Amino acid sequence: MIKYMRLEWRKLDRLNVWIELSIYFIIMMFLPTFFINVVLPEYGQSFTQAIELNSYIQMGIVLFGGSLINHVFIEQYKNKTMALSFGYPISRKTLFTAKILFIAAAVFAASIISFILSGLSTYVINLFAPFIEGPLSAADVIQYAGTMLTRSLLITVISFVPLFLFGIWKRAVVPTIVCSIGSMQLPNFSSFLHVHPETVVAVLAVLGAVSLTASILTAEKLGEV
Repeated sequence: MIKYMRLEWRKLDRLNVWIELSIYFIIMMFLPTFFINVVLPEYGQSFTQAIELNSYIQMGIVLFGGSLINHVFIEQYKNKTMALSFGYPISRKTLFTAKILFIAAAVFAASIISFILSGLSTYVINLFAPFIEGPLSAADVIQYAGTMLTRSLLITVISFVPLFLFGIWKRAVVPTIVCSIGSMQLPNFSSFLHVHPETVVAVLAVLGAVSLTASILTAEKLGEV
């Protein structure tokens, strides 16, 4: 399985992927500082609240997942390299599982790195130009580490929301990206839905899990070139 995951990485335009990731990381590094200073100053009342804000900001990595779905599935269908993949001595379910695991590993790693970079940059900026009240405690660091792991797992699963319908069935780039944007932004509009943001995140995670499961189970039928 690892071998086929590595093959997926080799098929990508790796320079473009690194450039895209770098853009995400740079933006995510400074968004917490921007939002606390300009948009949502109430989240600067403590590091606990700043950590909560950052957990929703990091949902932007979901868009990277949508981009990978485009590269790993849609583009390979359109340029016919998917047909070459079907020549591997494995079933299509196994092939799709390898592709999904590759996307999952990449999104999870990107989310962890983004959390670390944004956390460090926010802390350093706050040292020189304080905008978060109170000191950083050991409890805050432990909370941040826990949030980083749990949220990264949720972000990874949520990134698969568009996979089944738009990535494999419709094979449409624009709807895939629009769905990813909607998934990452929906928790921010939970107040209009009169639900808690975490409820929206949980529902999106369920949809992502259903989507990736359906993608694997229907690989033999919908996986046709």
